[in-house]
Amino acid sequence: MFRYFCFLLFSSIILYSQDNQNIESQIESFYNHSLTNGKSYEWLEHLSNQIGGRLSGSLNAERAVRWSKEELEHLGLDKVWLQPVMVPKWVRGNFEYASIESSTGNSIKVSICALGGSVATPNTGIRAEVLEVKSFEELKKFGIDKVAGKIVFFNRPMDPTKINTFSSYSGSVNQRTKGAEEAIKYGAVAVIVRSMNLSNDDFPHTGSMYYGSAKLRDRIPGAAISTNGANLLSSMLKLDPNLKFFIKQNCQNYPDVLSYNVIGEIKGSEFPDQIILVGGHLDSWDLGDGSHDDGAGVVQSMEVLNQFKSLGIKPKHTLRVVLFMNEENGLRGGKTYAKIAIKNSEDHLFALESDAGGFTPRGFSFDSSDSAFNKIKLWKQYFKPYLINEFYKGGGGADIGPLKSMGTVLAGLRPDSQRYFDYHHSSQDTFEAINKRELELGAATMSSLIYLVDIFGF
Repeated sequence: MFRYFCFLLFSSIILYSQDNQNIESQIESFYNHSLTNGKSYEWLEHLSNQIGGRLSGSLNAERAVRWSKEELEHLGLDKVWLQPVMVPKWVRGNFEYASIESSTGNSIKVSICALGGSVATPNTGIRAEVLEVKSFEELKKFGIDKVAGKIVFFNRPMDPTKINTFSSYSGSVNQRTKGAEEAIKYGAVAVIVRSMNLSNDDFPHTGSMYYGSAKLRDRIPGAAISTNGANLLSSMLKLDPNLKFFIKQNCQNYPDVLSYNVIGEIKGSEFPDQIILVGGHLDSWDLGDGSHDDGAGVVQSMEVLNQFKSLGIKPKHTLRVVLFMNEENGLRGGKTYAKIAIKNSEDHLFALESDAGGFTPRGFSFDSSDSAFNKIKLWKQYFKPYLINEFYKGGGGADIGPLKSMGTVLAGLRPDSQRYFDYHHSSQDTFEAINKRELELGAATMSSLIYLVDIFGF
């Protein structure tokens, strides 16, 4: 009996060792393939340089839908289709102009850009005194008497002491999204918001803003000012609190238009009704070409299915890539996808999103139960040779977030974040800012996690 037990134990150890070696070998093949024969960089070059910025409802967004569908079809997937989504349509119009006027006839031009969803200024622009605040609480203390008729300047910088720059972003972004809504309550005529950027430069960063319940006639223009512009305006206000600021923009909101999520899948060999999803968002802002946000996530997600096909791996579960539309200014694609998935009683086992730039991968964040996360942590050993070891509880991603109600385990690829906000939502987010090797490492890292979920499950 003892000999039999020893034999079983020894056999189990050998089988475990062999399984481990097979897994390690397969993961190595993902990295080798991505770095030598992957399509992600080539795809991104076309998406960025041949199509460009892809604001929801734009012609370029429509072109991106057609292109990505055709590329997925070329991979020979089992199914590729378009999922209709109604999206907002906002047009920037002519580029914006702003200046600081210290005295009559003396002005200094500063770099601004309209925030997504903003209304236009009058044709002659807006010229008014400026009130600088750091928070909504400070704005409330000033009250109507000191705010009415002025331009509110929200100047709360991203916290440079936070190593996780997304935490810094989260601590500042509400002044962009809700600043106009708050300033309207006190009679402001416009809002200027410090760009969400940790660097000091002359590139304004756009992004969504919302008016809440404010009536259309009460809405005021909102714009982002570059960090250098914000520093200059703040210093000049200290010398002359009565100086004037001039802003002119002619952006416009239109009725919703039809667009699409782009979806492709490889049918599972054992559990075809259980879906493992990987995705990013196809839309971007219009100032750059959206290479980091989120062209990188789009092509990395496409590359996951390309690798399974190219390497002849037959997944047990159905692998589905979803290129979501309208993450930037409405999240309509993610919400529509989840609504239809729930309606069709689809079983989404796992969802992975890449929407944090194409930089060197450091690990993943997971939104899951403790039991699922404890199982996932055992997989860190497979990523150790690639210096990818950050596994922590956190959000998965905006587009896949609505799937949480279905019990889906959510995950987000987490690249190095230190440079991301230099580019995010600005004219600097271009293909030239992409490092080919870093992008390809991210794609291989995503393929590896998807492979582990497929063979181990939860």
